[in-house]
Amino acid sequence: MTRRLHLNVNILNAGVFGGSWRFPGTDGLASYSIDHYTSIAKKAEEAALDAVFLADGPQFDPSTRHRPGNNLEPTTVLARVAAQTERIGLIATLSSSYNDPREIARRLGDLDYVSGGRFGWNVVTTAGPIAGANFGRDGEPEHALRYRRAADVVEHVVAQWSSRAELVSPQGRPVVVQAGGSSDGKQLASRVAEVVFSAEQDLHKARAFRSEIRQGAVRFGRDPEEIVVLPGLSTVLGSTEAEALARREQLDELLPDAYARARLSGQLGFSLDGLPDDEPIPAELLRDPDHAGGSQTFYRVVRDIIDRENPTVRQLLKKLSGGGGHRIVVGTPEQIADDIERWFRGGAADGFNVMPDVLPSGFDDFADHLVPELQRRGLFRTEYETTTLRGHLGLGLPAAPTSTTRPLVSAV
Repeated sequence: MTRRLHLNVNILNAGVFGGSWRFPGTDGLASYSIDHYTSIAKKAEEAALDAVFLADGPQFDPSTRHRPGNNLEPTTVLARVAAQTERIGLIATLSSSYNDPREIARRLGDLDYVSGGRFGWNVVTTAGPIAGANFGRDGEPEHALRYRRAADVVEHVVAQWSSRAELVSPQGRPVVVQAGGSSDGKQLASRVAEVVFSAEQDLHKARAFRSEIRQGAVRFGRDPEEIVVLPGLSTVLGSTEAEALARREQLDELLPDAYARARLSGQLGFSLDGLPDDEPIPAELLRDPDHAGGSQTFYRVVRDIIDRENPTVRQLLKKLSGGGGHRIVVGTPEQIADDIERWFRGGAADGFNVMPDVLPSGFDDFADHLVPELQRRGLFRTEYETTTLRGHLGLGLPAAPTSTTRPLVSAV
């Protein structure tokens, strides 16, 4: 069977760029309404995308002082989306650190059943002290501990799904999704994930990441062909290259500086206060990625940019544009299709978790102009051939854990 590209859309409030909510013609408060999500999901289904994806964290995000946040709980939103769509997959983020596996299994298992087999669970270990404080803790659980607990929680959840005798989903059970570029994260992905999100910026590193995950899966007795790797991709589209570059420039100008600096500070694990805009970040402030707290994945992304380009603070803030560190591609539909095709055919990706610059306008451009170009090249489906998320992704149903008697690792 011909290998086909996989595409999700990440409905990230008003768009992935930090200033997207200020873009002309954009409703900065749309992410507080359910129609924002259902309308984008319907558009994604018309374009035959694999899934819509919702990020989340069990915390009160202080960055909402500078931009709207992800304001509605994912499974609540996706239940409504499921009722208003028929085929598109639905991937919800739920923390393995701060949720009970029995509750996760019940909630997502029931949603998978009533949606006709379209749900996936994005397993996150929830970095950062803000979430810990929300649960009465003094800080975040240690990095390796969070990942050991995640592996145990996933195995408990999957075992409970597998043991269902009633209300069984047409796809067997929800798809397990995971993201993580740290050593612990890649180990977890190789062990339990069926879809793996990544944040690689370089084609060669992305190819090595995909190979490492697949080789790791073999060591756990898994079939590497049953793993789909989807790097994050932020898109800025224009009818001409000049138009696309102007749109990117405008988005950079709209980026709230306080938000961008706070986000970068959180990724690096130290304050930027007192650092001059026109000088690089001092090397002595940077740590080894394996010893960084918080999200090691995005620390690695930012550290790689610093090591490779030695940008000034201002240049680094502009390059990231408040978007979190995923790769940004700017250009015409043909130019971005060239980039996507190069990564796909080069073994660096099985597809992409797409994060449009502005929502909904950036995704309208993606669905109306870029998807048809990918279809013209024979890279992407023109219509759905299956009814379940597993079917869209070309995934079978792997064996479930045979025992859940092992006690859970505590996240405390």
